[in-house]
Order: sequence, then C-alpha cells, then structure tokens
Amino acid sequence: MSAEIALVAAIRAAALAHEGVAALVAERVFDDPPPDVVFPYITLGRVEARSADASGGGACEHAVTLHVWSRYGGRAEALGVIAALREALHNAPLALDGHRLVLLFAQFSDVFRAGDGRTTHGVLRLRAVTEPQ
Repeated sequence: MSAEIALVAAIRAAALAHEGVAALVAERVFDDPPPDVVFPYITLGRVEARSADASGGGACEHAVTLHVWSRYGGRAEALGVIAALREALHNAPLALDGHRLVLLFAQFSDVFRAGDGRTTHGVLRLRAVTEPQ
C-alpha cells in the first residue's frame, strides 16, 4: 500500500474514532459526498506528496487537506468541526499500514463563506512525514 493511501486511511479512521468529530458529523466523512448529503460533513481533499529523504530511504512529506461543509448559519458549526479535527489529528500517533508516521501536525485552518452564499466552508491542512517500515 502506498504511503499516501495508508496515511489518508489512518486520518479518516482517527477522525471517525474521535468523540468530538463523531458527535458533530457522525459517519459523514467522504471522498465524494452523495447528492442528498446531510450537513455538516467532511470531505477528503487534496493529497500532496514529495520525497523528504536525500539518502533514498523512502521518507515522504505529505500535505493533506480536509474540507468541512456546514449550512448551520454562521461560522460556529464549521469552526467546531475544524477544532475537533485538529484535536483528533494534531500530533496523533497514527498506525499506517506498511509505513511509519514520523510526524503529523495541523498546519493551518481557514473558515469562510462558500460561493453559494449559504454554505460555510472550512479547510484544515495537515502536514505529515512518513517512512517505510
């Protein structure tokens, strides 16, 4: 399994297992949300990877973007989901299939009104470094 697939799977599992995240979005963490999706929910966004090891050992630096979508009215709900995700994932000791997580941290978040005028969009960017086991 690639480091990217293992990392995203572990991030998703950790988010769903976290009591605060689960209380806000239940099981609603998607790659692609269904047409009749219930708000709020989380989507897995961009996953970037680049070599982080000049010696050829296979270390990889990742940037993973999570998106939060809310129609609660205002920013409070999206901010709450972002805070719960940060609590669940920042410095979390995730177990990755076939890889070792060296570090994981929440790099930044942003919450803003989406283009449709009724949805609040939150973004949480995670940075990680992995290496083969």
